[in-house]
Amino acid sequence: MIKTIFFDFDGVILDSMPIRDYGFRKIFKNYDKNLVEKLIKYHRYNAGLSRFHKIKYFYNELLKTKINEEEIQKYADNFSQIMKKELVNKRYIIQDSVEFIKNNFKKYNFHIVSGSEEKELQYLCKMLEIDIYFKTINGSPIHKNDLVKNILKQFNYNTNECILIGDSINDYEAAKINNITFYGYNNNDLIQFNNYIFNFKVFKFLIKNK
Repeated sequence: MIKTIFFDFDGVILDSMPIRDYGFRKIFKNYDKNLVEKLIKYHRYNAGLSRFHKIKYFYNELLKTKINEEEIQKYADNFSQIMKKELVNKRYIIQDSVEFIKNNFKKYNFHIVSGSEEKELQYLCKMLEIDIYFKTINGSPIHKNDLVKNILKQFNYNTNECILIGDSINDYEAAKINNITFYGYNNNDLIQFNNYIFNFKVFKFLIKNK
């Protein structure tokens, strides 16, 4: 029986990917556009990784230069300001998943585990009026693998009763490392991992029988 559900945020609860793309283009507007687009491609494939990681990747792997933690934080703060301004609009909410969350939060333990920066994430959830549906809302700079691990330990959850819903390969890896079942959503590349949510109306009947 499923008792606990971990949700990724971007792409599962909020259709934020185009805004995240815009954010990276904005903070790196003075750099080679081709390199920035390579970063965007990397960002989309690794949606579950934090902006801190991606900023460092841009410098180390694409610009082939070093960047210190203070500079990374400065870029991350600028990125966060853009996100806070743009993503509080409720039109970005993915109604399919959020309707399920609203109707079932009393039946399951819901947690958000995201690559988004934690304070920004909690701010957005509050402004979007969805924070009340989750026991915890956790994000970066702690890696998602460890976010899941820490919550499992904190609440003493049985891994056989937990699932993680995400839209990226990083979400799959976080579930696998923590020995919980992964369900892909909103990314057809994840259909290969057997459990895939085409819509939450069907999903709610599937997990009733788990």
